[in-house]
Amino acid sequence: MDASGSGGSKPPPPPFTAEHEELRQTVRRFVESEIEPNVAEWEERREFPRELFDRCGELGFLGLKFPDEYGGQGGSHLHDAIWVEELSRRGASGGVGAGLNAHTSIAMPPIFNFGDEWQKQRWLVPGISGEKIGALGITEPGAGSDVASIRTTAKKVDGGWLVNGSKTFITNGVRCDFLVCAVKTTEAGGHGGISFLVLENDMDGYEVTGKLEKLGWHSSDTGEIGFEDVEVPDSHLLGQENCGFQLIMANFAWERLLMSIGAIGAMDRLIELSIEYSKQREAFGRPISSFQATRHKIADMATSAAASRALTYDTLRRFEKGETVIKEVSMCKLLTQRALVKIADEALQIHGGYGYMREYEVERALRDARLGPIGGGTDEIMREIIGKNLGL
Repeated sequence: MDASGSGGSKPPPPPFTAEHEELRQTVRRFVESEIEPNVAEWEERREFPRELFDRCGELGFLGLKFPDEYGGQGGSHLHDAIWVEELSRRGASGGVGAGLNAHTSIAMPPIFNFGDEWQKQRWLVPGISGEKIGALGITEPGAGSDVASIRTTAKKVDGGWLVNGSKTFITNGVRCDFLVCAVKTTEAGGHGGISFLVLENDMDGYEVTGKLEKLGWHSSDTGEIGFEDVEVPDSHLLGQENCGFQLIMANFAWERLLMSIGAIGAMDRLIELSIEYSKQREAFGRPISSFQATRHKIADMATSAAASRALTYDTLRRFEKGETVIKEVSMCKLLTQRALVKIADEALQIHGGYGYMREYEVERALRDARLGPIGGGTDEIMREIIGKNLGL
């Protein structure tokens, strides 16, 4: 049984049902057999193979929450949550999860939620099948958490737009087929002057200018992209002109909640590994699990993981019911990302030098976890949102 308490004869924890737990077991088997054995190689290569998108599309994992009319499975956010949690718990690689989920849970939802039928057929359908890879283009060299300050411009011309600027730290940015891209469509920009255009990688003037080296997430490709007079047709405008900021905010809640769900999956794995290793490793003639310091360390890790799960699952339940949970989602991200960093650090301490073996996942988990308090909205931004929602 894993640390989530699911499995065996016990009922699944809310908000999940027996059906969701069947999906959990399916995803777990897939990850254990087709992802986990290859992670070390993919980390070394600095990307996982393109064929993994095809395989996940073939098995239906890329379309769990999308309607069957577009090739999806007709499920809900809860099905997607199972996928993300198990991918993090057994995948043992933040990079694999980041690449797959940047596509299915960050790039494709805006197309489904705001796109017209032509746009859905052009990008959503092949995205669900794995034929095309998507990415979300918001972050720029001078604009990270302050998304209203983006500088990439889209000038209106006959039949479309002329795009100039750049994006950076774009997950899937090196090999994406389409980029859901935030651009300034007024001179002032800001909250009321941002739109979204879907750019394709074969457009003239669209160039991948670099592949970034990172502390963690080595198996995902993270790119810098430049735009020089890229001609984008009117039909590629996603949603309404100058309403892109609302689109950004609509997607942030789910992205941040997914990061929290992924974090608790990773916590489970690290605690499991720490318990197992502490019983095997001996010091001064006895297992280190017999030392009070080790037992207390693992007890603290398990307590932190349980608190993270309780808040995240409750927020997920309320999110699925349609409640407004901006404050709670921000709390989830703030709590879980820091908790995962601490748990990964403690796990590495328990493993000692063995954890530093390059192919060993504890060392990798700590590197991967460190992006959590930064990506998808920094800790500082989360605290600002929470404070405002408390009336401060």
